[in-house]
Amino acid sequence: MGSKIPSIQPSSRATHTQPKTATEISTGLNRRQFLRRIGIGAGTAALAAQGISQVFAASPSEHNGRLQITKDDLPTALLDERLPSQTSFSQTSCITPTIETRIFASSNVGGSEERNQLALDRLACAGFKVNNPAITTRQYLRFAGTDVQRAGDLQNIATGAIAAPKLLLGVRGGYGAMRLLPMVDWSTLGRIMAERGTILAGFSDVTAIQCALLAKGAMSSLAAPMLYSEFGKIKPDQVTCRQFAAALSNPNLTITVQDASLTSQQLPSMLTTGEPKVLRGTIWGGNLSVVSALAGSEYLPRLEGGIVFLEDVGEQAYRIERMLYDLYLAGVFKGQQAIVFGALSGAGEDSYDKRYDVATVVRQLHKLTGLPIYSGMRFGHIGQKHSFPLGAICQISPNTSNGYQLAFTNYPTIKADAMHVAGLWQAV
Repeated sequence: MGSKIPSIQPSSRATHTQPKTATEISTGLNRRQFLRRIGIGAGTAALAAQGISQVFAASPSEHNGRLQITKDDLPTALLDERLPSQTSFSQTSCITPTIETRIFASSNVGGSEERNQLALDRLACAGFKVNNPAITTRQYLRFAGTDVQRAGDLQNIATGAIAAPKLLLGVRGGYGAMRLLPMVDWSTLGRIMAERGTILAGFSDVTAIQCALLAKGAMSSLAAPMLYSEFGKIKPDQVTCRQFAAALSNPNLTITVQDASLTSQQLPSMLTTGEPKVLRGTIWGGNLSVVSALAGSEYLPRLEGGIVFLEDVGEQAYRIERMLYDLYLAGVFKGQQAIVFGALSGAGEDSYDKRYDVATVVRQLHKLTGLPIYSGMRFGHIGQKHSFPLGAICQISPNTSNGYQLAFTNYPTIKADAMHVAGLWQAV
């Protein structure tokens, strides 16, 4: 496969051009230039002055006057609707960025230039030296550039045209990553990333990239927040940011789960046919919609003794069950040791029978597969999520309070002292 996939050369950028305001025309300066001249971060000032709705209003994601929100925006974008009056935008101390970082835009277009810039400023403040910020301005249809451009963010590393960074951070999710899978030499990319200790981070639609990287490149990645989706918010979630930094720097990460409420209030944290026992295997998976769409393809990992992780948002119970049956009928759960569910948020009630809920679906899956099922893992389309490695060794152990702990090993990390974590949420 490697010899058949050429280096992808950047083509002319397809962008969405915003009309200039009267102020910009009369002064000869655009808003960012003016704000930079007076010493205010453009992204911070724009978001603070306008609120997130107006920033999105200039986005191609708006259709017929209604804001179109994709899965990677939910549900926390709605919480950013208004800036709290108590919010302070005082400057934070920053460090010189030294962590070699590249971003990749595999899915939706970012939507707001100000939000992207604010996120880039925060990453720099936190110690991440982003070498290709210009890709946030690309657009082709609904995507963050043409298929060739978006695949090139990864394929050019595989060919050696671009040096592998320490961190490859996704811009956002939505849809589009699946279109790129045949265009990347995953085997070579995985080898180069392993040699460099590169960490690819993202979630939601980026699940397709992560699954392909593990299935064909035998390389781990990080389930984690992304540039636009988290770090460009008016107020990024501090817990999410701290957990992101912890997962990047801790070679022995542990996560404790006490209850199943993020999956379903009606479930126990562990569904087993006998006494819960310690399990150890490679954890893989991600967004359920994406994982199920890969069923039967060469890009879905086939790991003997694996542990499957799944999360999703805004899907009714019957849709969740249908996707789980896709995986079951395709034989994906055969040979696996366990299934771990993260947040299944925004599922809503079944219009035919309210008793048919997520808990019913999960219990049916347990009956079908006979596998132990662990629920309530704090990851998904939620706030205060815990980043964690996919494709790494995971040990699941029951604890004394009817919960469980996940302990991760065998994945690349970054030195903690190279990061200034507070930079990820402060004004810059």
